[in-house]
Amino acid sequence: MLLLVLVLLACVWLVTEPLRGGTPPDPDATERARLETERARLYADLAALTDETRRPDLERRAALTLRALDALPPAPRPARQTRTLALTLLGGAALLTVVGALTFVPRWQLASLDRGEAEDVQATLRLPALKAQAERSGSSAAYMNWGRAAFDSSQYDQAVTAYGNALKLNPRQPEALRRLGILLLTRGEQTGQVPSAEDAQRAALLIRTAAQLAPDEPESQLLLGFALARFGEQQAALTALERYRTLDPRGRDADDLITAIRARQNKSTPGLRVYAARCASCHGPSGAGGIGPSLRASTLSREALTQVITQGKGAMPAYPNLKGTELAALLTVLEGWQQGAARP
Repeated sequence: MLLLVLVLLACVWLVTEPLRGGTPPDPDATERARLETERARLYADLAALTDETRRPDLERRAALTLRALDALPPAPRPARQTRTLALTLLGGAALLTVVGALTFVPRWQLASLDRGEAEDVQATLRLPALKAQAERSGSSAAYMNWGRAAFDSSQYDQAVTAYGNALKLNPRQPEALRRLGILLLTRGEQTGQVPSAEDAQRAALLIRTAAQLAPDEPESQLLLGFALARFGEQQAALTALERYRTLDPRGRDADDLITAIRARQNKSTPGLRVYAARCASCHGPSGAGGIGPSLRASTLSREALTQVITQGKGAMPAYPNLKGTELAALLTVLEGWQQGAARP
């Protein structure tokens, strides 16, 4: 009964708001319009891109624009224009509330949230039942359902327990492996304590194993990239994150980290700046191949590489103006990739 009264009062307040005043001004309207225009322009540029050397910069600017839009407060909702419409809505809301309170109220509450928030709320509400079912049945599937709901609703202690029990029953479950691994690795962010070296190594093993078991699952590559970046393996992390974006082109979870890694690499390694500008469009962002062959699998000597770069070969264009310190820096990067590929 109390819930019904509260819902009715909320309906009265919201629906009669137009009777109390006009639409409040949006102080961020100018900035919001500018960012939306910039977002549309960057997306159009990416869709029509012909020069792949521009892709990293365009993707970085698009990610920054999306973050800036997300940081703006929601725009004020427009008020209703007439007293008749407001009173009609009030009557309809009251009628629906009285008739369908028990079945509609939860849906109305979720309707005010975006899709992700609504799913998190629903996952949290399911947790007690899923936990009880897992403990009662003791099945791997039940523990996985509990772990998934706990992870999605940020109940990480429960997720660790659920995924740990699921792995005891079946140790070859990529989702449980990678999520348990990332939770162990990032435990310090939740508790304020730095994970021990033993926990860090165990987490890395779990995440790598998950990526080996399910290399084509986007989350495997995403979490592998995050883990590798934490261990300082920047190039390997970038490779995994690029793979994640290939598997899930709409996924944006790796944008910030990819941008940060590229910025660090280009700042610390002059040869990578040259590679990004001259070579990445054909040989891939990390030299693993694309339109052109993999440079990591190359066995050419430094002299042979110099000749191909400056004179061209086959479909490979010549870069005769690339010389001096820039050429030397690029050759050092390519030789480093060759040596890395040759390691067992």
